Amino acid sequence: MSRTGILFLVSGPSGSGKSTLCRRLAAEGEAQFSISCTTRSPRTGEEHGREYYFLQEEEMVTRVGEGEFLEHAYVHGNHYGTLRSEVSERLAAGIDVVMDIDVQGAALVRACDDPAIRLALVDLFVMPPDEEELAARLNGRGTDSAEVIELRMRNAIDEMRHWPEYKYRLLSATHEEDYAQFKALLIGERLRVDRLKR
Repeated sequence: MSRTGILFLVSGPSGSGKSTLCRRLAAEGEAQFSISCTTRSPRTGEEHGREYYFLQEEEMVTRVGEGEFLEHAYVHGNHYGTLRSEVSERLAAGIDVVMDIDVQGAALVRACDDPAIRLALVDLFVMPPDEEELAARLNGRGTDSAEVIELRMRNAIDEMRHWPEYKYRLLSATHEEDYAQFKALLIGERLRVDRLKR
């Protein structure tokens, strides 16, 4: 018996480990990443259809107006969003889709009126063990200035207030422990009777 795909929304502050979990799940073939659209210019090494679908602003605004996006936002002078078709076609084919998404985007997806999306939806908030560990993780990256880390910490504290809006919460420990729980959640959701196609 086949089943519908799962739409796995994963949120959490920068440094929580959510992106690492999502990348590993996709790399192991357990789910496919949803590729977002953006109006920003491609960065070196990025390809249309791999990291993002790069659209002109006029096209993106038109398509948003026509209801083609599951979620969208205007951030730092650029539009970003997820096409409904990018997700719906995969779910109908029984393919699990993972989205590394911020709390605002997750709220928009949760508010979607499409019954197939609502059935497929599983949302998880990845919490760092505590603020000290989060700061250590952000500092340990060695990629951001002290000012950027301070901004990320303020944003993280604000984002963490949203965890009760999610069905699941994962309190981060080690990479291996986190991934074991992450994958167990996905496996459990795959076993739900209401996901089976009869």
